Amino acid sequence: MALAAPARRPADDDSSTPSATPVFAVDGLWKVFGPGADRVPADPELSALSPAELRERTGCTAAVRDVSFDVRKGEVFVVMGLSGSGKSTLVRCLTRLVEPTAGTVAIDGEDVRAMDRTRLRELRRHRAAMVFQHFGLLPHRTVLDNVAYGLQIQGMGRAERRERAAEMVAKVGLKGMEQRRPGQLSGGQRQRVGLARALAVDPEVLLFDEPFSALDPLIRRDMQEEVIRLHREEGRTMVFITHDLQEALRLGDRIALMRDGRIVQLGTPEEIVGSPADDYVREFVRDVPREQVMTVRSAMRPASAEEAGSGPALSPGATVAEAIEAVARAGAPARVMDKGRCMGVVDSNALLGVVAGVTTATRGRGGTAPNGPGPGAGTV
Repeated sequence: MALAAPARRPADDDSSTPSATPVFAVDGLWKVFGPGADRVPADPELSALSPAELRERTGCTAAVRDVSFDVRKGEVFVVMGLSGSGKSTLVRCLTRLVEPTAGTVAIDGEDVRAMDRTRLRELRRHRAAMVFQHFGLLPHRTVLDNVAYGLQIQGMGRAERRERAAEMVAKVGLKGMEQRRPGQLSGGQRQRVGLARALAVDPEVLLFDEPFSALDPLIRRDMQEEVIRLHREEGRTMVFITHDLQEALRLGDRIALMRDGRIVQLGTPEEIVGSPADDYVREFVRDVPREQVMTVRSAMRPASAEEAGSGPALSPGATVAEAIEAVARAGAPARVMDKGRCMGVVDSNALLGVVAGVTTATRGRGGTAPNGPGPGAGTV
Protein backbone atom coordinates (compact mmCIF):
# COMPACT_ATOMS: atom_id res chain seq x y z
CA MET A 1 0.00 0.00 0.00
CA ALA A 2 1.42 3.38 -0.99
CA LEU A 3 2.37 5.82 1.71
CA ALA A 4 0.62 9.14 1.95
CA ALA A 5 2.87 12.02 0.99
CA PRO A 6 5.01 12.93 4.02
CA ALA A 7 4.59 16.68 4.38
CA ARG A 8 8.05 18.07 5.03
CA ARG A 9 8.82 21.22 6.99
CA PRO A 10 8.49 24.42 5.01
CA ALA A 11 11.36 24.94 2.59
CA ASP A 12 12.37 28.23 4.19
CA ASP A 13 13.31 26.27 7.31
CA ASP A 14 16.36 25.06 5.37
CA SER A 15 17.91 28.49 5.76
CA SER A 16 18.72 27.79 9.40
CA THR A 17 20.87 24.67 9.24
CA PRO A 18 21.97 22.97 12.47
CA SER A 19 25.45 23.57 13.82
CA ALA A 20 28.10 20.96 13.03
CA THR A 21 29.10 20.86 16.70
CA PRO A 22 28.05 17.47 18.08
CA VAL A 23 25.96 17.30 21.22
CA PHE A 24 26.06 13.52 21.42
CA ALA A 25 29.03 11.66 19.92
CA VAL A 26 28.68 7.88 19.75
CA ASP A 27 31.52 5.63 18.60
CA GLY A 28 31.64 1.84 18.32
CA LEU A 29 28.68 1.38 20.66
CA TRP A 30 27.55 -2.14 21.58
CA LYS A 31 24.81 -3.41 23.85
CA VAL A 32 24.80 -7.17 24.31
CA PHE A 33 22.37 -9.02 26.56
CA GLY A 34 23.24 -12.46 27.88
CA PRO A 35 25.98 -14.46 29.63
CA GLY A 36 29.50 -13.17 29.10
CA ALA A 37 28.25 -10.22 27.06
CA ASP A 38 31.60 -8.39 27.24
CA ARG A 39 33.37 -11.02 25.13
CA VAL A 40 31.17 -10.46 22.05
CA PRO A 41 32.43 -6.98 20.99
CA ALA A 42 36.00 -7.97 21.83
CA ASP A 43 36.02 -11.13 19.71
CA PRO A 44 36.06 -10.48 15.92
CA GLU A 45 34.71 -13.95 15.26
CA LEU A 46 31.73 -13.56 17.60
CA SER A 47 31.01 -9.97 16.56
CA ALA A 48 30.78 -11.07 12.92
CA LEU A 49 28.09 -13.69 13.60
CA SER A 50 24.49 -13.12 12.50
CA PRO A 51 21.93 -12.56 15.28
CA ALA A 52 20.68 -16.15 15.04
CA GLU A 53 24.21 -17.61 15.01
CA LEU A 54 25.24 -15.46 17.97
CA ARG A 55 22.25 -16.61 20.04
CA GLU A 56 22.86 -20.26 19.18
CA ARG A 57 26.57 -20.14 19.96
CA THR A 58 26.67 -17.88 23.02
CA GLY A 59 23.11 -17.37 24.27
CA CYS A 60 23.64 -13.63 23.77
CA THR A 61 21.62 -11.04 21.85
CA ALA A 62 23.41 -8.02 20.39
CA ALA A 63 20.72 -5.32 20.46
CA VAL A 64 23.16 -2.61 19.32
CA ARG A 65 26.13 -3.56 17.14
CA ASP A 66 29.11 -1.27 16.59
CA VAL A 67 27.06 1.91 16.08
CA SER A 68 28.71 5.29 15.47
CA PHE A 69 27.10 8.68 14.83
CA ASP A 70 27.03 12.30 15.96
CA VAL A 71 23.98 14.35 16.90
CA ARG A 72 24.55 17.95 15.88
CA LYS A 73 23.41 20.90 17.93
CA GLY A 74 19.96 22.10 16.88
CA GLU A 75 19.01 19.15 14.66
CA VAL A 76 16.21 16.60 14.81
CA PHE A 77 18.07 13.29 14.57
CA VAL A 78 15.72 10.37 13.89
CA VAL A 79 16.57 6.74 14.59
CA MET A 80 14.13 4.43 12.85
CA GLY A 81 13.71 0.75 12.23
CA LEU A 82 11.31 -2.12 12.66
CA SER A 83 10.60 -3.78 16.02
CA GLY A 84 13.72 -5.50 17.28
CA SER A 85 16.10 -3.33 15.26
CA GLY A 86 17.72 -1.91 18.42
CA LYS A 87 16.55 1.69 18.18
CA SER A 88 14.97 1.98 21.65
CA THR A 89 17.93 0.25 23.30
CA LEU A 90 20.22 2.67 21.49
CA VAL A 91 18.50 5.81 22.79
CA ARG A 92 18.48 4.42 26.34
CA CYS A 93 22.24 3.87 26.10
CA LEU A 94 22.72 7.61 25.52
CA THR A 95 21.87 8.37 29.15
CA ARG A 96 22.74 4.92 30.52
CA LEU A 97 19.18 3.95 31.29
CA VAL A 98 20.61 0.86 29.61
CA GLU A 99 24.31 0.31 30.29
CA PRO A 100 26.38 -0.02 27.09
CA THR A 101 28.55 -3.10 26.76
CA ALA A 102 31.33 -1.43 24.76
CA GLY A 103 32.11 1.77 22.87
CA THR A 104 31.90 5.43 23.82
CA VAL A 105 29.07 7.92 24.37
CA ALA A 106 29.91 11.58 24.97
CA ILE A 107 27.70 14.62 25.55
CA ASP A 108 29.41 17.92 24.80
CA GLY A 109 32.72 16.05 24.92
CA GLU A 110 32.09 14.53 28.37
CA ASP A 111 32.32 10.73 28.62
CA VAL A 112 28.89 9.49 29.69
CA ARG A 113 30.18 6.01 30.52
CA ALA A 114 32.69 7.52 32.98
CA MET A 115 30.07 9.57 34.85
CA ASP A 116 29.54 8.83 38.53
CA ARG A 117 26.04 8.65 39.98
CA THR A 118 25.89 12.37 40.72
CA ARG A 119 26.91 13.40 37.18
CA LEU A 120 24.57 10.81 35.68
CA ARG A 121 21.69 12.13 37.75
CA GLU A 122 22.47 15.65 36.55
CA LEU A 123 22.56 14.42 32.93
CA ARG A 124 19.11 12.88 33.19
CA ARG A 125 17.56 15.72 35.18
CA HIS A 126 19.04 18.75 33.44
CA ARG A 127 20.71 17.95 30.13
CA ALA A 128 18.75 15.18 28.36
CA ALA A 129 15.04 14.77 29.06
CA MET A 130 13.13 11.68 27.91
CA VAL A 131 9.61 11.60 26.44
CA PHE A 132 8.26 8.05 26.43
CA GLN A 133 5.42 6.31 24.57
CA HIS A 134 3.77 5.62 27.93
CA PHE A 135 3.22 8.97 29.51
CA GLY A 136 4.11 8.03 33.10
CA LEU A 137 1.93 10.78 34.55
CA LEU A 138 1.05 10.78 38.24
CA PRO A 139 -2.74 10.17 38.26
CA HIS A 140 -3.43 11.93 41.56
CA ARG A 141 -1.66 15.15 40.49
CA THR A 142 -3.03 17.95 38.33
CA VAL A 143 -1.63 18.80 34.92
CA LEU A 144 0.28 21.71 36.46
CA ASP A 145 1.78 19.59 39.22
CA ASN A 146 2.74 16.82 36.79
CA VAL A 147 4.59 19.33 34.63
CA ALA A 148 6.27 20.83 37.72
CA TYR A 149 7.34 17.43 39.08
CA GLY A 150 10.83 17.44 37.56
CA LEU A 151 11.45 20.94 38.87
CA GLN A 152 10.32 19.82 42.33
CA ILE A 153 12.89 17.00 42.25
CA GLN A 154 15.51 19.59 41.30
CA GLY A 155 14.64 21.54 44.45
CA MET A 156 13.04 24.58 42.81
CA GLY A 157 10.70 26.57 45.05
CA ARG A 158 6.95 26.02 44.77
CA ALA A 159 6.00 29.42 43.35
CA GLU A 160 8.83 29.44 40.81
CA ARG A 161 8.22 25.91 39.58
CA ARG A 162 4.49 26.45 39.23
CA GLU A 163 5.11 29.61 37.22
CA ARG A 164 7.55 27.75 34.98
CA ALA A 165 5.11 24.81 34.62
CA ALA A 166 2.28 27.17 33.65
CA GLU A 167 4.47 28.59 30.86
CA MET A 168 5.14 25.09 29.51
CA VAL A 169 1.47 24.10 29.74
CA ALA A 170 0.62 27.10 27.59
CA LYS A 171 3.49 26.36 25.19
CA VAL A 172 2.11 22.89 24.38
CA GLY A 173 -1.45 24.17 23.88
CA LEU A 174 -3.07 23.11 27.17
CA LYS A 175 -3.75 26.53 28.70
CA GLY A 176 -6.93 26.34 30.78
CA MET A 177 -6.40 22.66 31.67
CA GLU A 178 -3.90 23.21 34.47
CA GLN A 179 -6.17 21.81 37.21
CA ARG A 180 -7.36 18.72 35.35
CA ARG A 181 -6.02 15.29 36.22
CA PRO A 182 -4.61 12.80 33.69
CA GLY A 183 -7.78 10.70 33.76
CA GLN A 184 -9.71 13.69 32.41
CA LEU A 185 -7.48 14.08 29.36
CA SER A 186 -7.34 12.43 25.94
CA GLY A 187 -4.28 10.46 24.84
CA GLY A 188 -2.96 13.38 22.84
CA GLN A 189 -3.44 15.77 25.74
CA ARG A 190 -1.62 13.41 28.12
CA GLN A 191 1.26 13.22 25.68
CA ARG A 192 1.37 17.03 25.60
CA VAL A 193 1.65 16.99 29.39
CA GLY A 194 4.59 14.59 29.08
CA LEU A 195 6.20 16.91 26.54
CA ALA A 196 5.63 19.97 28.77
CA ARG A 197 7.16 18.12 31.73
CA ALA A 198 10.29 17.39 29.68
CA LEU A 199 10.50 20.99 28.43
CA ALA A 200 10.08 22.43 31.93
CA VAL A 201 13.56 21.37 33.03
CA ASP A 202 15.00 23.20 29.98
CA PRO A 203 17.11 20.29 28.74
CA GLU A 204 19.81 20.62 26.12
CA VAL A 205 18.43 17.55 24.32
CA LEU A 206 14.95 16.04 24.12
CA LEU A 207 14.95 12.27 23.65
CA PHE A 208 11.70 10.86 22.22
CA ASP A 209 11.19 7.09 22.41
CA GLU A 210 8.30 6.34 20.03
CA PRO A 211 6.17 8.90 21.88
CA PHE A 212 3.22 8.93 19.48
CA SER A 213 2.92 5.29 18.42
CA ALA A 214 -0.05 4.62 20.73
CA LEU A 215 -2.04 7.61 19.44
CA ASP A 216 -4.63 7.50 16.68
CA PRO A 217 -3.51 8.89 13.29
CA LEU A 218 -5.10 12.34 13.59
CA ILE A 219 -3.79 12.98 17.09
CA ARG A 220 -0.41 11.60 16.05
CA ARG A 221 -0.24 14.09 13.19
CA ASP A 222 -1.14 16.93 15.57
CA MET A 223 1.69 15.90 17.89
CA GLN A 224 4.14 15.76 14.98
CA GLU A 225 3.11 19.31 14.10
CA GLU A 226 3.70 20.26 17.73
CA VAL A 227 7.25 18.89 17.62
CA ILE A 228 7.92 20.74 14.36
CA ARG A 229 6.55 23.97 15.84
CA LEU A 230 8.58 23.66 19.02
CA HIS A 231 11.73 22.93 17.07
CA ARG A 232 11.12 25.90 14.79
CA GLU A 233 10.58 28.21 17.79
CA GLU A 234 13.37 26.92 20.05
CA GLY A 235 15.89 25.17 17.82
CA ARG A 236 16.33 22.56 20.55
CA THR A 237 18.30 19.41 19.75
CA MET A 238 16.06 16.37 19.49
CA VAL A 239 16.67 12.64 19.11
CA PHE A 240 13.50 10.95 17.91
CA ILE A 241 12.92 7.16 17.84
CA THR A 242 10.22 5.77 15.55
CA HIS A 243 9.30 2.70 13.50
CA ASP A 244 7.22 4.85 11.14
CA LEU A 245 8.99 5.91 7.94
CA GLN A 246 6.50 8.67 7.20
CA GLU A 247 7.07 10.16 10.66
CA ALA A 248 10.85 9.92 10.20
CA LEU A 249 10.75 11.68 6.83
CA ARG A 250 8.48 14.36 8.19
CA LEU A 251 10.48 15.20 11.31
CA GLY A 252 14.09 14.32 10.66
CA ASP A 253 16.96 16.54 9.56
CA ARG A 254 18.89 13.28 9.37
CA ILE A 255 17.76 9.69 9.72
CA ALA A 256 19.67 6.63 10.93
CA LEU A 257 17.96 3.51 9.62
CA MET A 258 18.66 0.45 11.77
CA ARG A 259 18.46 -3.27 11.11
CA ASP A 260 19.55 -6.05 13.49
CA GLY A 261 21.30 -3.58 15.77
CA ARG A 262 23.32 -1.86 13.04
CA ILE A 263 22.89 1.43 11.19
CA VAL A 264 22.49 0.44 7.54
CA GLN A 265 22.21 4.02 6.28
CA LEU A 266 22.52 7.47 7.81
CA GLY A 267 21.59 10.58 5.87
CA THR A 268 19.04 13.26 5.16
CA PRO A 269 15.53 12.20 4.11
CA GLU A 270 16.52 13.12 0.55
CA GLU A 271 19.60 10.89 0.70
CA ILE A 272 17.68 7.98 2.17
CA VAL A 273 14.94 8.16 -0.48
CA GLY A 274 17.11 9.24 -3.41
CA SER A 275 20.18 7.05 -2.84
CA PRO A 276 19.24 3.93 -0.86
CA ALA A 277 22.36 2.19 0.45
CA ASP A 278 21.17 -1.36 -0.22
CA ASP A 279 18.17 -3.48 -1.18
CA TYR A 280 16.81 -3.36 2.38
CA VAL A 281 16.66 0.44 2.38
CA ARG A 282 15.41 0.46 -1.21
CA GLU A 283 12.48 -1.76 -0.24
CA PHE A 284 11.84 0.37 2.85
CA VAL A 285 11.39 3.57 0.79
CA ARG A 286 9.82 1.97 -2.29
CA ASP A 287 6.36 3.50 -1.79
CA VAL A 288 7.49 6.96 -0.68
CA PRO A 289 6.29 9.74 -3.05
CA ARG A 290 9.72 10.94 -4.18
CA GLU A 291 8.45 14.33 -5.30
CA GLN A 292 7.42 15.12 -1.71
CA VAL A 293 10.89 14.37 -0.28
CA MET A 294 13.43 15.11 -3.02
CA THR A 295 14.41 18.77 -3.37
CA VAL A 296 15.27 20.82 -6.43
CA ARG A 297 18.96 20.19 -5.74
CA SER A 298 18.52 16.71 -7.21
CA ALA A 299 17.19 18.10 -10.51
CA MET A 300 19.20 21.31 -10.84
CA ARG A 301 21.43 22.13 -13.81
CA PRO A 302 23.59 25.18 -14.57
CA ALA A 303 21.63 28.21 -15.77
CA SER A 304 22.31 30.07 -18.99
CA ALA A 305 22.67 33.85 -18.75
CA GLU A 306 19.12 34.24 -20.03
CA GLU A 307 17.66 31.68 -17.62
CA ALA A 308 19.48 33.20 -14.63
CA GLY A 309 17.73 36.51 -15.16
CA SER A 310 14.11 35.46 -15.42
CA GLY A 311 11.56 32.84 -14.42
CA PRO A 312 10.01 31.78 -11.12
CA ALA A 313 12.33 31.55 -8.12
CA LEU A 314 12.57 28.62 -5.71
CA SER A 315 14.66 28.06 -2.58
CA PRO A 316 17.19 25.20 -2.62
CA GLY A 317 15.00 23.37 -0.11
CA ALA A 318 11.85 23.47 -2.27
CA THR A 319 10.48 20.01 -3.03
CA VAL A 320 10.23 18.61 -6.54
CA ALA A 321 6.44 18.71 -6.16
CA GLU A 322 6.56 22.46 -5.49
CA ALA A 323 8.94 22.96 -8.40
CA ILE A 324 6.74 21.00 -10.82
CA GLU A 325 3.82 23.26 -9.92
CA ALA A 326 5.93 26.43 -10.37
CA VAL A 327 7.35 25.32 -13.72
CA ALA A 328 3.94 24.25 -15.02
CA ARG A 329 2.40 27.56 -13.97
CA ALA A 330 5.15 29.64 -15.62
CA GLY A 331 5.68 27.43 -18.65
CA ALA A 332 9.43 27.98 -18.21
CA PRO A 333 12.33 26.68 -16.11
CA ALA A 334 12.48 27.85 -12.51
CA ARG A 335 15.54 29.42 -10.93
CA VAL A 336 16.98 28.00 -7.72
CA MET A 337 17.90 31.06 -5.67
CA ASP A 338 19.99 31.25 -2.51
CA LYS A 339 20.60 34.65 -0.87
CA GLY A 340 19.97 36.45 -4.15
CA ARG A 341 22.30 34.20 -6.16
CA CYS A 342 21.07 31.88 -8.93
CA MET A 343 22.49 28.43 -8.18
CA GLY A 344 20.93 26.81 -11.25
CA VAL A 345 17.61 26.03 -12.89
CA VAL A 346 15.17 23.14 -12.99
CA ASP A 347 12.96 22.27 -15.93
CA SER A 348 10.04 19.89 -16.38
CA ASN A 349 12.11 17.07 -17.90
CA ALA A 350 14.59 17.00 -15.04
CA LEU A 351 11.85 17.23 -12.42
CA LEU A 352 9.86 14.38 -13.92
CA GLY A 353 13.09 12.40 -14.11
CA VAL A 354 13.49 12.72 -10.35
CA VAL A 355 9.95 11.43 -9.85
CA ALA A 356 10.86 8.45 -12.04
CA GLY A 357 14.04 7.83 -10.05
CA VAL A 358 16.55 9.53 -12.37
CA THR A 359 18.55 12.33 -10.72
CA THR A 360 21.33 14.58 -11.95
CA ALA A 361 23.82 12.12 -10.45
CA THR A 362 22.49 9.15 -12.42
CA ARG A 363 22.37 11.25 -15.59
CA GLY A 364 26.04 12.19 -15.04
CA ARG A 365 25.37 15.91 -15.24
CA GLY A 366 27.43 16.90 -12.21
CA GLY A 367 24.54 18.35 -10.24
CA THR A 368 24.12 18.31 -6.51
CA ALA A 369 22.35 15.00 -6.02
CA PRO A 370 23.28 13.47 -2.67
CA ASN A 371 25.42 10.41 -2.41
CA GLY A 372 24.06 8.37 0.47
CA PRO A 373 26.46 6.50 2.71
CA GLY A 374 26.92 2.83 2.06
CA PRO A 375 25.80 -0.12 4.17
CA GLY A 376 26.92 0.11 7.76
CA ALA A 377 27.56 3.85 7.46
CA GLY A 378 28.04 5.60 10.74
CA THR A 379 29.09 9.19 11.30
CA VAL A 380 28.21 11.60 8.52
